Amino acid sequence: MAEARKKASVKQFGKVAVLLGGRSAEREISLMSGRNVLEGLRQAGVDAHAFDPAQRELFELKREGFERVFIALHGRYGEDGTVQGALELMGIPYTGSGVMASALSLDKLRTKLVWVASGLPTPRHEVISADGDWAAVAGRLGLPLIVKPAHEGSTLGLTKITQAGELPTAYEHAAAYDRLVLAEEFVEGEELTAGFVGEQALPLIRIEAPQGNYDYQNKYFSDETKYVCPCGLPHVEERGIQDLVMRSASVLGCSGWGRVDLIRRADGSVSLLEMNTSPGMTSHSLVPMAAKAAGISFEQLVVRILEAAHVG
Repeated sequence: MAEARKKASVKQFGKVAVLLGGRSAEREISLMSGRNVLEGLRQAGVDAHAFDPAQRELFELKREGFERVFIALHGRYGEDGTVQGALELMGIPYTGSGVMASALSLDKLRTKLVWVASGLPTPRHEVISADGDWAAVAGRLGLPLIVKPAHEGSTLGLTKITQAGELPTAYEHAAAYDRLVLAEEFVEGEELTAGFVGEQALPLIRIEAPQGNYDYQNKYFSDETKYVCPCGLPHVEERGIQDLVMRSASVLGCSGWGRVDLIRRADGSVSLLEMNTSPGMTSHSLVPMAAKAAGISFEQLVVRILEAAHVG
């Protein structure tokens, strides 16, 4: 009887499109995320269908009678406000943050500017260019340094350097993904990630990657990367970090769900790294892992996210 009631309640969603794939450099990860979301929604009884914007025109969503959209796209053309704006013009409710928050959050530079202006901690950084004074950059920010494109996720285009002479190659690697490239001070400490669903902060996850290198391979495909949840911090400290994370989302205007990556130094201070408004939902992904630790199954998670779908 309970199962029947649950299936009946999800009928209110109508015909649902799961946007997956897309045209960004994170297409393959999005395909994995989208397939998992699709399966979870269908298991919950939702009339869900895959929809790849790289292969179909978005206006087909309206023409084919889709009543709600779950965005499982990552990176540009999906996580940057463009799809969100198109869906708003069509009047179709979608999951996650709105146009402004999505655009801000994918732009690592503007995210940092908002966080700094709001008094929130984030690593020191600067925009670099091909004709930059590499020694001066290293002198101002110190070594090691992180070099990364401003508009990509999944660690694409990211390099850690230990000498100023490595900056030109790291810049070229990042610039292959984006015209805007950042150099950021490397913060030594524990890598943590903090997801949230609606107004609920999920348990923190401590990430232990091989040789401390949480790159594309170790993030999505390695079985050697360890994810510790509960993270092991005292409750009061974890609660404080969760509050900081919710504030960092609020000042960007984020809603629905998301994930913040951060570093905790040995002295207990924290630096916010970046905001993810459409986090991964693969077998190695962190929001589902944290949700499970909070007693929320994957099926329940995707339904909760879909329930919060909105227009504008």
